[in-house]
Amino acid sequence: MDELTLATSVAALLRRRVREKRDDQAVAHVAHFDGPDGVTSWTYGRLDEEARAVAARLRQRHSPGDRALLLYPVGLPFVAAFLGCLYAGVIAVPAPEPGQYSQQRRRLRAIATDADVRTVLTDSSAYEAVLAWRAEDRLDHLQVIATDVPDQDPGILDAGDTVETDHGTVVLLQYTSGSTGDAKGVMITNGNMLHNAAAYLRAVRQQPGFRSGGWLPLYHDMGLSAQLLPALMAGGTCHLMQPMTFVRRPHLWLRMIDTFRLQVSHAPNFAYELCQRKIKDEQVAGLDLSCWEYAGNGSEPVQASVLTAFAKRFADQGFQETTLGPSYGMAETVVYVSGASGRRPVVRSVDAELLEQGEFVPARLGRQARHLVGCGQVEAAYDVRVVDPVTRRTMPPDGLGEIWLRGPSVSPGYWRRKESSRETFDAQLADGDGGWLRTGDLGIVIDGEIFVSGRIKDMLIVRGRNLYPHDIENELRLQHPELGQVGAAFGVSATEAEPAEERVVVTHEVRGNDADRLAALGKAMKLTVAREFGTESTVALLRPGSVLRTTSGKVRRGEMRRLYLAGELAPVWQG
Repeated sequence: MDELTLATSVAALLRRRVREKRDDQAVAHVAHFDGPDGVTSWTYGRLDEEARAVAARLRQRHSPGDRALLLYPVGLPFVAAFLGCLYAGVIAVPAPEPGQYSQQRRRLRAIATDADVRTVLTDSSAYEAVLAWRAEDRLDHLQVIATDVPDQDPGILDAGDTVETDHGTVVLLQYTSGSTGDAKGVMITNGNMLHNAAAYLRAVRQQPGFRSGGWLPLYHDMGLSAQLLPALMAGGTCHLMQPMTFVRRPHLWLRMIDTFRLQVSHAPNFAYELCQRKIKDEQVAGLDLSCWEYAGNGSEPVQASVLTAFAKRFADQGFQETTLGPSYGMAETVVYVSGASGRRPVVRSVDAELLEQGEFVPARLGRQARHLVGCGQVEAAYDVRVVDPVTRRTMPPDGLGEIWLRGPSVSPGYWRRKESSRETFDAQLADGDGGWLRTGDLGIVIDGEIFVSGRIKDMLIVRGRNLYPHDIENELRLQHPELGQVGAAFGVSATEAEPAEERVVVTHEVRGNDADRLAALGKAMKLTVAREFGTESTVALLRPGSVLRTTSGKVRRGEMRRLYLAGELAPVWQG
Protein backbone atom coordinates (compact mmCIF):
# COMPACT_ATOMS: atom_id res chain seq x y z
CA MET A 1 0.00 0.00 0.00
CA ASP A 2 2.87 2.39 -0.80
CA GLU A 3 0.40 4.26 -3.02
CA LEU A 4 -1.33 5.56 0.09
CA THR A 5 1.76 6.84 1.87
CA LEU A 6 3.02 8.47 -1.34
CA ALA A 7 -0.22 10.44 -1.84
CA THR A 8 0.02 14.12 -0.91
CA SER A 9 -3.30 14.07 0.97
CA VAL A 10 -6.37 11.95 1.66
CA ALA A 11 -8.42 14.22 -0.62
CA ALA A 12 -5.96 13.80 -3.50
CA LEU A 13 -6.04 10.01 -3.08
CA LEU A 14 -9.85 9.92 -3.06
CA ARG A 15 -10.05 12.14 -6.17
CA ARG A 16 -7.73 9.63 -7.87
CA ARG A 17 -10.15 6.84 -6.94
CA VAL A 18 -13.00 8.86 -8.48
CA ARG A 19 -11.11 9.12 -11.78
CA GLU A 20 -10.35 5.39 -11.74
CA LYS A 21 -13.70 4.04 -10.54
CA ARG A 22 -16.33 6.71 -11.28
CA ASP A 23 -19.09 4.22 -12.09
CA ASP A 24 -18.23 1.67 -9.39
CA GLN A 25 -20.14 1.45 -6.12
CA ALA A 26 -18.41 3.34 -3.30
CA VAL A 27 -20.78 3.35 -0.34
CA ALA A 28 -24.20 1.93 0.50
CA HIS A 29 -26.63 2.35 3.39
CA VAL A 30 -28.68 -0.68 4.43
CA ALA A 31 -31.90 0.50 6.07
CA HIS A 32 -33.73 -2.85 5.97
CA PHE A 33 -34.02 -6.11 4.05
CA ASP A 34 -37.74 -5.92 3.30
CA GLY A 35 -37.60 -4.75 -0.29
CA PRO A 36 -35.60 -3.06 -3.05
CA ASP A 37 -35.87 0.32 -1.29
CA GLY A 38 -33.96 -1.02 1.72
CA VAL A 39 -30.53 -0.22 0.28
CA THR A 40 -29.34 3.15 -1.04
CA SER A 41 -25.95 3.32 -2.75
CA TRP A 42 -23.71 5.87 -4.43
CA THR A 43 -21.02 5.37 -7.03
CA TYR A 44 -17.67 7.05 -6.67
CA GLY A 45 -18.85 9.66 -9.18
CA ARG A 46 -22.03 10.43 -7.23
CA LEU A 47 -20.13 10.57 -3.94
CA ASP A 48 -17.65 13.00 -5.47
CA GLU A 49 -20.45 15.25 -6.74
CA GLU A 50 -22.16 15.28 -3.34
CA ALA A 51 -18.86 15.99 -1.59
CA ARG A 52 -17.99 18.85 -3.92
CA ALA A 53 -21.43 20.38 -3.36
CA VAL A 54 -20.77 20.36 0.41
CA ALA A 55 -17.30 21.78 -0.19
CA ALA A 56 -18.73 24.63 -2.26
CA ARG A 57 -21.05 25.63 0.60
CA LEU A 58 -18.19 25.46 3.07
CA ARG A 59 -15.90 27.56 0.86
CA GLN A 60 -18.52 30.34 0.85
CA ARG A 61 -18.27 30.65 4.62
CA HIS A 62 -14.92 29.26 5.71
CA SER A 63 -11.19 29.48 5.23
CA PRO A 64 -8.91 26.44 5.25
CA GLY A 65 -8.24 25.32 8.82
CA ASP A 66 -11.66 26.32 10.15
CA ARG A 67 -13.64 23.59 11.92
CA ALA A 68 -17.07 22.16 11.12
CA LEU A 69 -19.05 19.97 13.53
CA LEU A 70 -20.56 16.89 11.84
CA LEU A 71 -23.75 15.64 13.54
CA TYR A 72 -25.23 12.83 11.46
CA PRO A 73 -26.84 9.44 11.85
CA VAL A 74 -24.94 6.70 10.03
CA GLY A 75 -25.60 7.18 6.33
CA LEU A 76 -24.48 8.55 2.99
CA PRO A 77 -24.84 12.28 3.87
CA PHE A 78 -22.14 11.91 6.54
CA VAL A 79 -19.73 10.42 4.00
CA ALA A 80 -20.35 13.30 1.59
CA ALA A 81 -19.91 15.85 4.39
CA PHE A 82 -16.64 14.35 5.58
CA LEU A 83 -15.20 14.28 2.06
CA GLY A 84 -16.55 17.80 1.51
CA CYS A 85 -14.53 18.99 4.49
CA LEU A 86 -11.42 17.36 3.03
CA TYR A 87 -12.02 19.03 -0.35
CA ALA A 88 -12.58 22.47 1.25
CA GLY A 89 -9.64 22.25 3.65
CA VAL A 90 -12.01 22.49 6.63
CA ILE A 91 -11.18 20.36 9.68
CA ALA A 92 -13.95 17.82 10.30
CA VAL A 93 -15.16 17.35 13.89
CA PRO A 94 -17.45 14.28 13.94
CA ALA A 95 -19.63 13.86 17.03
CA PRO A 96 -22.85 12.05 17.99
CA GLU A 97 -26.19 13.72 17.39
CA PRO A 98 -27.75 15.49 20.39
CA GLY A 99 -29.16 12.73 22.59
CA GLN A 100 -31.99 12.75 25.08
CA TYR A 101 -29.68 12.72 28.11
CA SER A 102 -28.31 15.96 29.52
CA GLN A 103 -24.86 14.43 29.94
CA GLN A 104 -24.67 13.72 26.20
CA ARG A 105 -25.73 17.25 25.35
CA ARG A 106 -23.24 18.80 27.76
CA ARG A 107 -20.47 16.78 26.18
CA LEU A 108 -21.51 17.92 22.71
CA ARG A 109 -21.43 21.54 23.86
CA ALA A 110 -17.95 20.97 25.30
CA ILE A 111 -16.76 19.62 21.94
CA ALA A 112 -18.27 22.53 20.00
CA THR A 113 -16.68 25.03 22.39
CA ASP A 114 -13.27 23.37 22.52
CA ALA A 115 -13.05 23.06 18.71
CA ASP A 116 -14.37 26.64 18.29
CA VAL A 117 -16.71 25.64 15.46
CA ARG A 118 -18.97 28.11 13.66
CA THR A 119 -20.83 25.68 11.40
CA VAL A 120 -22.72 22.47 12.11
CA LEU A 121 -23.30 20.06 9.22
CA THR A 122 -26.17 17.59 9.56
CA ASP A 123 -28.93 16.03 7.46
CA SER A 124 -32.67 16.65 7.28
CA SER A 125 -33.50 13.75 9.63
CA ALA A 126 -31.47 15.30 12.48
CA TYR A 127 -31.91 18.97 11.57
CA GLU A 128 -34.69 19.82 14.04
CA ALA A 129 -32.95 18.03 16.92
CA VAL A 130 -29.75 19.97 16.21
CA LEU A 131 -31.66 23.27 16.12
CA ALA A 132 -33.30 22.40 19.47
CA TRP A 133 -29.88 21.62 20.98
CA ARG A 134 -28.46 24.89 19.67
CA ALA A 135 -31.31 26.85 21.22
CA GLU A 136 -31.21 24.97 24.52
CA ASP A 137 -27.47 25.55 24.94
CA ARG A 138 -27.66 29.13 23.64
CA LEU A 139 -25.22 28.51 20.81
CA ASP A 140 -26.90 30.95 18.45
CA HIS A 141 -23.62 31.76 16.71
CA LEU A 142 -23.59 28.27 15.16
CA GLN A 143 -24.90 28.04 11.62
CA VAL A 144 -26.70 24.73 11.01
CA ILE A 145 -26.73 23.33 7.46
CA ALA A 146 -28.66 20.26 6.32
CA THR A 147 -26.34 19.11 3.54
CA ASP A 148 -28.90 16.80 1.92
CA VAL A 149 -31.19 19.79 1.26
CA PRO A 150 -30.20 21.72 -1.90
CA ASP A 151 -28.74 25.17 -1.30
CA GLN A 152 -30.71 28.20 -2.53
CA ASP A 153 -27.61 29.09 -4.52
CA PRO A 154 -26.60 25.62 -5.70
CA GLY A 155 -23.09 25.01 -6.84
CA ILE A 156 -20.48 22.32 -7.10
CA LEU A 157 -16.86 23.02 -6.38
CA ASP A 158 -14.73 22.46 -9.45
CA ALA A 159 -12.24 19.67 -8.89
CA GLY A 160 -9.45 22.15 -9.62
CA ASP A 161 -10.66 24.43 -6.82
CA THR A 162 -10.29 21.90 -4.03
CA VAL A 163 -7.83 22.99 -1.37
CA GLU A 164 -4.42 21.35 -1.68
CA THR A 165 -2.98 20.14 1.62
CA ASP A 166 0.07 18.12 2.63
CA HIS A 167 0.99 15.38 5.10
CA GLY A 168 1.31 17.82 8.00
CA THR A 169 -2.13 19.41 7.58
CA VAL A 170 -4.70 18.58 10.28
CA VAL A 171 -7.86 17.22 8.63
CA LEU A 172 -9.74 15.68 11.57
CA LEU A 173 -10.34 16.30 15.27
CA GLN A 174 -11.23 12.95 16.85
CA TYR A 175 -12.60 13.64 20.32
CA THR A 176 -11.67 11.12 22.96
CA SER A 177 -13.99 9.48 25.47
CA GLY A 178 -13.14 11.73 28.41
CA SER A 179 -15.40 13.30 31.00
CA THR A 180 -17.84 16.04 30.01
CA GLY A 181 -15.52 18.85 31.08
CA ASP A 182 -12.39 17.29 29.59
CA ALA A 183 -13.20 16.78 25.94
CA LYS A 184 -9.87 16.47 24.12
CA GLY A 185 -9.63 16.59 20.35
CA VAL A 186 -6.91 14.40 18.86
CA MET A 187 -5.40 16.18 15.85
CA ILE A 188 -5.20 13.79 12.89
CA THR A 189 -3.14 14.89 9.88
CA ASN A 190 -3.20 13.70 6.29
CA GLY A 191 0.04 11.84 6.94
CA ASN A 192 -1.35 10.15 10.06
CA MET A 193 -4.43 8.98 8.19
CA LEU A 194 -2.61 7.77 5.07
CA HIS A 195 0.06 5.85 7.00
CA ASN A 196 -2.50 4.28 9.34
CA ALA A 197 -4.76 3.17 6.51
CA ALA A 198 -1.79 1.62 4.72
CA ALA A 199 -0.75 -0.23 7.89
CA TYR A 200 -4.29 -1.40 8.50
CA LEU A 201 -4.72 -2.69 4.94
CA ARG A 202 -1.47 -4.64 5.20
CA ALA A 203 -2.70 -6.20 8.44
CA VAL A 204 -6.09 -7.30 7.14
CA ARG A 205 -4.45 -8.55 3.93
CA GLN A 206 -7.08 -7.15 1.60
CA GLN A 207 -6.64 -6.40 -2.08
CA PRO A 208 -7.77 -3.13 -3.71
CA GLY A 209 -11.51 -3.11 -4.24
CA PHE A 210 -12.42 -5.14 -1.15
CA ARG A 211 -15.84 -4.97 0.51
CA SER A 212 -16.14 -3.62 4.06
CA GLY A 213 -19.03 -2.64 6.29
CA GLY A 214 -20.82 -2.75 9.60
CA TRP A 215 -22.93 -0.84 12.09
CA LEU A 216 -20.26 1.17 13.92
CA PRO A 217 -21.01 4.91 14.32
CA LEU A 218 -19.00 7.05 11.93
CA TYR A 219 -18.12 9.65 14.55
CA HIS A 220 -16.07 6.97 16.31
CA ASP A 221 -12.47 6.26 15.27
CA MET A 222 -13.11 2.58 14.49
CA GLY A 223 -16.23 3.36 12.45
CA LEU A 224 -14.57 6.14 10.47
CA SER A 225 -10.93 5.11 10.17
CA ALA A 226 -11.22 1.31 10.12
CA GLN A 227 -14.67 0.65 8.67
CA LEU A 228 -15.19 3.43 6.10
CA LEU A 229 -12.06 5.24 4.95
CA PRO A 230 -9.69 2.31 4.22
CA ALA A 231 -12.28 0.80 1.88
CA LEU A 232 -12.64 4.06 -0.04
CA MET A 233 -8.87 4.66 -0.10
CA ALA A 234 -8.42 1.18 -1.61
CA GLY A 235 -11.15 1.73 -4.18
CA GLY A 236 -13.54 -0.67 -2.47
CA THR A 237 -17.11 -0.52 -1.20
CA CYS A 238 -18.37 0.14 2.31
CA HIS A 239 -21.85 -0.90 3.49
CA LEU A 240 -23.31 0.97 6.47
CA MET A 241 -26.02 0.06 8.98
CA GLN A 242 -27.48 2.03 11.90
CA PRO A 243 -26.04 1.03 15.30
CA MET A 244 -29.51 0.67 16.83
CA THR A 245 -30.46 -1.79 14.10
CA PHE A 246 -27.72 -4.06 15.38
CA VAL A 247 -28.59 -3.54 19.06
CA ARG A 248 -32.25 -4.42 18.48
CA ARG A 249 -31.72 -7.19 15.92
CA PRO A 250 -28.08 -8.34 16.04
CA HIS A 251 -28.62 -11.09 13.48
CA LEU A 252 -29.04 -8.41 10.79
CA TRP A 253 -25.33 -7.60 11.07
CA LEU A 254 -24.52 -11.17 10.05
CA ARG A 255 -27.19 -11.10 7.36
CA MET A 256 -25.63 -7.94 5.92
CA ILE A 257 -22.23 -9.63 5.78
CA ASP A 258 -23.73 -12.58 3.90
CA THR A 259 -26.01 -10.60 1.58
CA PHE A 260 -23.31 -8.21 0.36
CA ARG A 261 -20.43 -10.70 0.73
CA LEU A 262 -18.46 -8.42 3.00
CA GLN A 263 -14.85 -9.43 3.57
CA VAL A 264 -14.09 -7.14 6.51
CA SER A 265 -16.31 -6.08 9.40
CA HIS A 266 -15.37 -4.79 12.85
CA ALA A 267 -17.01 -4.54 16.26
CA PRO A 268 -16.10 -4.22 19.93
CA ASN A 269 -15.95 -7.37 22.03
CA PHE A 270 -19.47 -6.89 23.46
CA ALA A 271 -21.00 -7.23 19.98
CA TYR A 272 -19.58 -10.73 19.49
CA GLU A 273 -20.83 -11.70 22.93
CA LEU A 274 -24.29 -10.28 22.16
CA CYS A 275 -24.48 -12.23 18.88
CA GLN A 276 -23.68 -15.62 20.36
CA ARG A 277 -26.01 -14.99 23.30
CA LYS A 278 -29.04 -13.38 21.61
CA ILE A 279 -29.23 -14.70 18.05
CA LYS A 280 -31.58 -17.65 17.56
CA ASP A 281 -30.78 -20.58 15.29
CA GLU A 282 -33.69 -19.82 12.98
CA GLN A 283 -32.40 -16.26 12.46
CA VAL A 284 -29.16 -17.47 10.90
CA ALA A 285 -30.40 -20.61 9.19
CA GLY A 286 -29.08 -20.61 5.63
CA LEU A 287 -26.57 -17.78 6.16
CA ASP A 288 -23.13 -18.17 4.61
CA LEU A 289 -20.37 -16.32 6.48
CA SER A 290 -17.50 -17.92 4.59
CA CYS A 291 -16.91 -14.60 2.79
CA TRP A 292 -15.91 -12.93 6.09
CA GLU A 293 -12.11 -12.80 6.09
CA TYR A 294 -11.39 -10.38 8.94
CA ALA A 295 -13.64 -9.99 11.97
CA GLY A 296 -11.90 -7.14 13.78
CA ASN A 297 -12.35 -7.07 17.55
CA GLY A 298 -11.12 -3.97 19.34
CA SER A 299 -12.05 -0.79 21.25
CA GLU A 300 -12.39 -2.67 24.56
CA PRO A 301 -10.68 -5.66 26.24
CA VAL A 302 -10.93 -8.79 24.09
CA GLN A 303 -12.17 -11.83 26.01
CA ALA A 304 -10.87 -15.28 25.08
CA SER A 305 -14.14 -16.93 26.11
CA VAL A 306 -16.13 -14.68 23.75
CA LEU A 307 -13.87 -15.47 20.79
CA THR A 308 -14.19 -19.21 21.39
CA ALA A 309 -17.96 -19.06 21.87
CA PHE A 310 -18.55 -16.92 18.76
CA ALA A 311 -16.46 -19.15 16.50
CA LYS A 312 -18.21 -22.27 17.79
CA ARG A 313 -21.69 -20.73 17.62
CA PHE A 314 -21.44 -19.75 13.93
CA ALA A 315 -19.22 -22.52 12.58
CA ASP A 316 -22.23 -24.06 10.81
CA GLN A 317 -22.63 -20.77 8.93
CA GLY A 318 -19.09 -21.09 7.55
CA PHE A 319 -17.37 -18.81 10.05
CA GLN A 320 -13.70 -19.74 10.53
CA GLU A 321 -11.81 -19.25 13.80
CA THR A 322 -8.92 -17.83 11.75
CA THR A 323 -11.23 -14.96 10.73
CA LEU A 324 -11.17 -13.56 14.27
CA GLY A 325 -8.95 -10.48 14.44
CA PRO A 326 -8.17 -9.22 17.96
CA SER A 327 -6.68 -5.77 17.55
CA TYR A 328 -5.25 -2.86 19.51
CA GLY A 329 -5.37 0.85 18.81
CA MET A 330 -6.62 4.25 19.92
CA ALA A 331 -7.66 7.64 18.58
CA GLU A 332 -4.16 8.97 19.32
CA THR A 333 -2.83 6.67 16.57
CA VAL A 334 -5.82 7.31 14.25
CA VAL A 335 -7.17 3.86 15.11
CA TYR A 336 -4.74 1.01 14.40
CA VAL A 337 -1.59 -0.23 16.17
CA SER A 338 -1.68 -4.01 15.88
CA GLY A 339 -3.96 -6.77 14.71
CA ALA A 340 -4.07 -10.52 14.16
CA SER A 341 -5.08 -11.87 10.77
CA GLY A 342 -5.31 -15.27 9.12
CA ARG A 343 -4.56 -17.37 12.23
CA ARG A 344 -6.22 -18.50 15.39
CA PRO A 345 -6.07 -15.94 18.21
CA VAL A 346 -3.15 -16.37 20.60
CA VAL A 347 -4.25 -16.76 24.23
CA ARG A 348 -1.80 -16.78 27.15
CA SER A 349 -2.95 -18.19 30.49
CA VAL A 350 -1.04 -16.35 33.21
CA ASP A 351 -0.90 -16.68 36.97
CA ALA A 352 -3.62 -14.35 38.27
CA GLU A 353 -1.97 -13.62 41.61
CA LEU A 354 1.39 -12.79 40.06
CA LEU A 355 -0.28 -10.66 37.39
CA GLU A 356 -1.79 -8.62 40.22
CA GLN A 357 1.79 -8.05 41.41
CA GLY A 358 2.94 -6.90 37.98
CA GLU A 359 4.46 -10.20 36.80
CA PHE A 360 3.56 -12.04 33.58
CA VAL A 361 4.09 -15.70 34.48
CA PRO A 362 2.41 -18.73 32.85
CA ALA A 363 -0.27 -20.26 35.07
CA ARG A 364 0.57 -23.53 36.74
CA LEU A 365 -1.78 -26.40 37.51
CA GLY A 366 -3.90 -25.63 40.55
CA ARG A 367 -3.30 -21.87 40.36
CA GLN A 368 -5.96 -19.33 39.38
CA ALA A 369 -5.39 -18.11 35.83
CA ARG A 370 -6.23 -15.05 33.75
CA HIS A 371 -6.52 -15.57 30.00
CA LEU A 372 -5.03 -12.70 27.99
CA VAL A 373 -5.64 -12.47 24.25
CA GLY A 374 -2.86 -11.39 21.92
CA CYS A 375 -3.82 -8.33 19.87
CA GLY A 376 -1.61 -9.21 16.92
CA GLN A 377 1.79 -8.16 15.66
CA VAL A 378 2.75 -4.52 16.11
CA GLU A 379 2.78 -2.74 12.75
CA ALA A 380 6.37 -2.44 11.49
CA ALA A 381 6.18 1.37 11.21
CA TYR A 382 5.79 1.67 14.98
CA ASP A 383 8.58 1.73 17.51
CA VAL A 384 7.19 0.19 20.71
CA ARG A 385 8.50 0.04 24.26
CA VAL A 386 7.12 -1.45 27.46
CA VAL A 387 8.03 1.03 30.18
CA ASP A 388 7.85 1.24 33.97
CA PRO A 389 5.41 4.17 34.29
CA VAL A 390 7.11 5.41 37.48
CA THR A 391 10.84 5.11 36.69
CA ARG A 392 10.34 5.46 32.90
CA ARG A 393 12.86 2.72 32.31
CA THR A 394 12.33 0.14 29.58
CA MET A 395 11.16 -3.15 31.05
CA PRO A 396 13.00 -6.43 30.38
CA PRO A 397 11.51 -8.68 27.66
CA ASP A 398 9.30 -10.54 30.14
CA GLY A 399 8.27 -7.38 32.01
CA LEU A 400 4.78 -5.92 32.33
CA GLY A 401 4.53 -2.14 32.00
CA GLU A 402 2.98 0.78 30.14
CA ILE A 403 2.95 0.59 26.34
CA TRP A 404 4.75 3.52 24.66
CA LEU A 405 4.72 4.14 20.89
CA ARG A 406 6.36 6.20 18.16
CA GLY A 407 5.54 6.21 14.45
CA PRO A 408 4.01 8.11 11.51
CA SER A 409 0.44 7.29 12.59
CA VAL A 410 0.86 8.98 16.00
CA SER A 411 -1.02 12.28 16.24
CA PRO A 412 0.96 15.50 16.82
CA GLY A 413 -1.17 16.11 19.94
CA TYR A 414 -4.42 17.40 21.38
CA TRP A 415 -6.12 20.44 19.91
CA ARG A 416 -4.98 23.61 21.72
CA ARG A 417 -3.74 21.66 24.77
CA LYS A 418 0.00 22.11 24.88
CA GLU A 419 0.56 20.78 28.38
CA SER A 420 -1.57 17.65 27.91
CA SER A 421 0.05 17.08 24.52
CA ARG A 422 3.55 17.33 25.97
CA GLU A 423 2.73 14.85 28.74
CA THR A 424 1.04 12.34 26.45
CA PHE A 425 2.74 12.69 23.05
CA ASP A 426 6.26 13.79 23.96
CA ALA A 427 7.16 11.53 26.88
CA GLN A 428 10.82 10.86 27.62
CA LEU A 429 12.45 7.67 28.77
CA ALA A 430 14.82 7.79 31.72
CA ASP A 431 17.79 7.94 29.32
CA GLY A 432 16.41 11.10 27.68
CA ASP A 433 15.03 9.43 24.54
CA GLY A 434 11.88 11.43 23.76
CA GLY A 435 8.92 11.80 21.43
CA TRP A 436 6.97 8.82 22.81
CA LEU A 437 3.20 8.45 23.04
CA ARG A 438 2.13 7.22 26.47
CA THR A 439 -0.89 5.02 25.78
CA GLY A 440 -1.97 4.57 29.41
CA ASP A 441 -2.35 0.85 28.71
CA LEU A 442 -0.55 -1.81 30.73
CA GLY A 443 0.71 -4.85 28.91
CA ILE A 444 3.62 -6.80 27.49
CA VAL A 445 5.05 -7.48 24.02
CA ILE A 446 6.05 -11.09 23.35
CA ASP A 447 7.57 -12.00 19.97
CA GLY A 448 6.17 -8.75 18.55
CA GLU A 449 2.61 -9.44 19.79
CA ILE A 450 0.86 -7.07 22.20
CA PHE A 451 -0.98 -8.44 25.24
CA VAL A 452 -2.95 -5.78 27.12
CA SER A 453 -3.73 -6.39 30.79
CA GLY A 454 -5.57 -3.17 31.63
CA ARG A 455 -5.60 0.62 31.88
CA ILE A 456 -3.39 2.45 34.38
CA LYS A 457 -6.14 4.88 35.35
CA ASP A 458 -8.66 2.06 35.89
CA MET A 459 -6.39 -0.26 37.86
CA LEU A 460 -7.35 -0.87 41.49
CA ILE A 461 -4.62 -1.27 44.12
CA VAL A 462 -5.91 -3.45 46.96
CA ARG A 463 -3.41 -4.48 49.64
CA GLY A 464 -0.52 -4.17 47.22
CA ARG A 465 -2.25 -6.15 44.47
CA ASN A 466 -3.23 -4.77 41.07
CA LEU A 467 -6.81 -5.67 40.16
CA TYR A 468 -8.33 -4.84 36.78
CA PRO A 469 -11.99 -3.73 36.63
CA HIS A 470 -12.78 -5.61 33.44
CA ASP A 471 -11.60 -8.87 35.06
CA ILE A 472 -14.05 -8.33 37.94
CA GLU A 473 -16.88 -7.33 35.60
CA ASN A 474 -16.32 -10.28 33.27
CA GLU A 475 -16.16 -12.78 36.14
CA LEU A 476 -19.41 -11.50 37.61
CA ARG A 477 -21.18 -11.79 34.25
CA LEU A 478 -19.81 -15.29 33.83
CA GLN A 479 -20.95 -16.42 37.29
CA HIS A 480 -24.27 -14.54 37.22
CA PRO A 481 -25.72 -14.56 33.66
CA GLU A 482 -28.85 -12.71 34.80
CA LEU A 483 -26.75 -9.55 35.12
CA GLY A 484 -26.61 -8.92 31.40
CA GLN A 485 -23.85 -6.85 29.83
CA VAL A 486 -23.43 -3.44 31.51
CA GLY A 487 -21.51 -2.96 34.76
CA ALA A 488 -18.67 -0.88 36.16
CA ALA A 489 -16.13 -1.81 38.82
CA PHE A 490 -13.86 0.83 40.36
CA GLY A 491 -11.93 1.61 43.51
CA VAL A 492 -12.45 4.19 46.25
CA SER A 493 -10.10 5.09 49.07
CA ALA A 494 -10.52 2.65 51.96
CA THR A 495 -9.33 5.00 54.72
CA GLU A 496 -8.00 8.52 55.08
CA ALA A 497 -4.87 7.09 56.71
CA GLU A 498 -4.11 4.91 53.70
CA PRO A 499 -5.00 6.90 50.58
CA ALA A 500 -3.28 4.36 48.30
CA GLU A 501 -5.39 1.53 49.68
CA GLU A 502 -8.64 1.01 47.78
CA ARG A 503 -11.79 -0.98 48.26
CA VAL A 504 -13.75 -2.44 45.39
CA VAL A 505 -17.12 -1.05 44.35
CA VAL A 506 -19.19 -2.85 41.74
CA THR A 507 -22.15 -1.16 40.06
CA HIS A 508 -24.25 -3.19 37.67
CA GLU A 509 -27.50 -2.78 35.79
CA VAL A 510 -30.19 -5.36 36.53
CA ARG A 511 -33.80 -5.84 35.44
CA GLY A 512 -36.74 -6.41 37.75
CA ASN A 513 -37.72 -5.03 41.14
CA ASP A 514 -38.25 -8.09 43.32
CA ALA A 515 -36.48 -7.07 46.54
CA ASP A 516 -35.67 -10.60 47.70
CA ARG A 517 -34.24 -11.61 44.31
CA LEU A 518 -32.10 -8.46 44.10
CA ALA A 519 -30.77 -8.97 47.63
CA ALA A 520 -29.88 -12.59 46.88
CA LEU A 521 -28.15 -11.56 43.65
CA GLY A 522 -26.20 -8.75 45.29
CA LYS A 523 -24.98 -10.99 48.12
CA ALA A 524 -23.99 -13.69 45.63
CA MET A 525 -21.97 -11.10 43.68
CA LYS A 526 -20.12 -10.09 46.84
CA LEU A 527 -19.26 -13.73 47.47
CA THR A 528 -17.96 -14.09 43.90
CA VAL A 529 -15.65 -11.08 44.29
CA ALA A 530 -14.39 -12.42 47.63
CA ARG A 531 -13.82 -15.93 46.28
CA GLU A 532 -12.24 -15.02 42.92
CA PHE A 533 -10.32 -11.87 43.87
CA GLY A 534 -9.76 -12.25 47.60
CA THR A 535 -11.28 -8.93 48.64
CA GLU A 536 -14.47 -7.53 50.07
CA SER A 537 -16.63 -5.31 47.92
CA THR A 538 -19.59 -2.97 47.87
CA VAL A 539 -22.23 -3.91 45.31
CA ALA A 540 -24.80 -1.44 43.98
CA LEU A 541 -27.49 -2.77 41.64
CA LEU A 542 -28.92 -0.13 39.30
CA ARG A 543 -31.84 0.25 36.93
CA PRO A 544 -31.16 -0.32 33.19
CA GLY A 545 -29.50 2.68 31.56
CA SER A 546 -27.80 3.86 34.75
CA VAL A 547 -24.24 2.80 33.95
CA LEU A 548 -22.66 5.55 31.86
CA ARG A 549 -20.89 4.62 28.66
CA THR A 550 -18.94 6.54 26.04
CA THR A 551 -20.20 7.08 22.51
CA SER A 552 -18.31 3.92 21.49
CA GLY A 553 -19.85 1.80 24.27
CA LYS A 554 -16.95 1.82 26.74
CA VAL A 555 -17.93 1.94 30.41
CA ARG A 556 -17.10 5.31 32.00
CA ARG A 557 -15.73 3.97 35.27
CA GLY A 558 -14.31 7.31 36.38
CA GLU A 559 -17.66 9.03 36.03
CA MET A 560 -19.44 6.16 37.79
CA ARG A 561 -16.98 6.51 40.66
CA ARG A 562 -17.75 10.24 40.88
CA LEU A 563 -21.51 9.60 40.94
CA TYR A 564 -21.08 6.91 43.60
CA LEU A 565 -19.06 9.18 45.87
CA ALA A 566 -21.57 11.99 45.35
CA GLY A 567 -24.46 9.71 46.30
CA GLU A 568 -26.16 10.21 42.93
CA LEU A 569 -26.59 6.60 41.74
CA ALA A 570 -29.97 5.72 43.33
CA PRO A 571 -29.37 1.93 43.52
CA VAL A 572 -32.30 -0.48 43.73
CA TRP A 573 -30.14 -2.56 46.13
CA GLN A 574 -26.81 -1.90 47.79
CA GLY A 575 -24.76 -3.98 50.15
